[in-house]
Amino acid sequence: MPELPEVETLKRELARVLPGRVVKSVKITWPKTVAPLTPRQFAIRLHGRIITAVSRRAKILLISLTPGQLILAIHLKMTGQLIYYPQGSTLKPAKVEPLIIGGHPQARPFRYTRVIFNFTDGSRLYFNDLRKFGWLKILPAGEVRQIHEQHGLEPLSANFTLKNFAAALKRYPRRRLKQILLDQTVIAGLGNIYADEVSFAAGLRPTRHVKTLSANEMKKLRRAIKKVLRRAIKKGGTSSRNYVRSDGAPGGFAAYLKVYGRAGKPCQYCGQPIVKIKLAGRGTHFCPRCQK
Repeated sequence: MPELPEVETLKRELARVLPGRVVKSVKITWPKTVAPLTPRQFAIRLHGRIITAVSRRAKILLISLTPGQLILAIHLKMTGQLIYYPQGSTLKPAKVEPLIIGGHPQARPFRYTRVIFNFTDGSRLYFNDLRKFGWLKILPAGEVRQIHEQHGLEPLSANFTLKNFAAALKRYPRRRLKQILLDQTVIAGLGNIYADEVSFAAGLRPTRHVKTLSANEMKKLRRAIKKVLRRAIKKGGTSSRNYVRSDGAPGGFAAYLKVYGRAGKPCQYCGQPIVKIKLAGRGTHFCPRCQK
C-alpha cells in the first residue's frame, strides 16, 4: 500500500502539472470506485471544473476544484496508481497486463484502469487499481475537515514537535511500538514498510511497549521518523509491488531499505540475519542485535 512518502511524491508531482487543468470529461469503468455517486453523477459534478491545487492529508490526496470549492479526495488503498499523460501523448490504454521491465510493472493504463480524467488541453489522468479497493470522493470543502480530524500528527509538519509526539505516544502506554506507528489516529501516513524502517533507524524493536520507552528513545524515534520519510520522498518512494510515480516510473527507495522485505538476509550494519515475525496483524522485520 502506498504510504506517506509515495502519496507525498504523487502530490508534489501532480501539483506541478494539474493546477489550471479543466475537466472535459470523466470515464468510469468500475462504478464502486466513485460510490456512493453513480458514474454519471460523478462525471457531471466534475465537468468544467478547474483544478486549483493538490494537497495531502495522511495517505489521502486532496484535489481542489472551482467553481463551487469542491475537493476530490483520492485514496489509493493497496494497489491504486495515478498516471498523468501530458497533451500530445500517443500512448493508449493497453488491453493486456502491464509490461515488466527491470522487475517493475510499467504502469501505463491497462485493463485495471478504473477512472480516466480527460482535460480540455488534451492531457489525461488515469486511476489504475488492480484490487479495486481505492476510492474517489467529491466532497464539499467543509467535509474535508472530517478527514483532517480523523488523522493524527503529520510527521512532516511544524506541529510534529517532540512535546506533541511524546504526548500522543503516552496516551497508549500498553501498546507495542509497531501498533502505535501504524495507528493513523496517532501518526498520519505511516504503514508497514516505514514503521519497520523507522524502528530500525531508531534502534528500537517494534515489539517494545510504549511505556518502556525513555524520553531519549522517544526523541530518537521522532528524529528517525522525519529522517526516513524525507529520504524516501527524496528517492520518490518505495516500489515494492504496485506503487509507481505519476509518470509510471518506479520509486527509488527500495534499494535503501534496511529491514523491510529482507527476512533472513544479513543486517547491513552487524551481519545478524533480519528476523520476520507477525505483529499487529502485519509482517514485521527487525534486526535482533541492532534494535533493543
